[in-house]
Amino acid sequence: MTDTNALTIANAKRWAAARVTRDVSAIARALVKARERYRTVEGRTGVPWAIIAVIHMRESSQSWTRSLAQGDPFDQVSVHVPAGRGPFKSWEEAAIDALVNCAPHAARWKDWSIGGALTLLEQYNGLGYARRGVPSPYVWAGTDQYRAGKYVRDGVYDPQAVDRQPGCAGLLKAMMAIDPTISFTDAVLTPVAAAEPTRPSVTNPAKGSIGAFIASIFNAIFKRK
Repeated sequence: MTDTNALTIANAKRWAAARVTRDVSAIARALVKARERYRTVEGRTGVPWAIIAVIHMRESSQSWTRSLAQGDPFDQVSVHVPAGRGPFKSWEEAAIDALVNCAPHAARWKDWSIGGALTLLEQYNGLGYARRGVPSPYVWAGTDQYRAGKYVRDGVYDPQAVDRQPGCAGLLKAMMAIDPTISFTDAVLTPVAAAEPTRPSVTNPAKGSIGAFIASIFNAIFKRK
């Protein structure tokens, strides 16, 4: 099981170090230009519009006829994972369904720090890359954090294949250069619960108590037998 806290920290560090290696300015302008449509979906899901925009680009090259969930036509029942969704009346309706009802249930995500946002995006595509300990091209293609390695089909990883689509991180950096209102919150990591202290009992008396003194006498007697 992937540690999402560790992945969030790793993605935040990669973001700080990343340099864009492909010119994605034209794509970024098109995504920013459509922000009002994305904001409509943000208002219904709580997912930041810029995150919706880069998912839209990755899943369907920003086609308004295809679902945010997997790039299938939104007015037909989807055949790719998640399959069986739709048909929907509009792109917005399909997008809301994808973010609310389909894994990784982005509408439930709470950590919109940059590391958290990138981790949500990685989960949207799947955590196979994280389990291999390599940067996900879904996030990092088009930056110096990614060189090669790609799942060319379900369950088949080719370490030499190169993802030619721009990744979400590079797109976000280019969008932020155009629209400075795009920002991310501070990190919100899920704390690991501390083990609950053991309560004193007859079999486990508190140190220094009368019970502990009596227990030591019994232990000494039985050890001599």
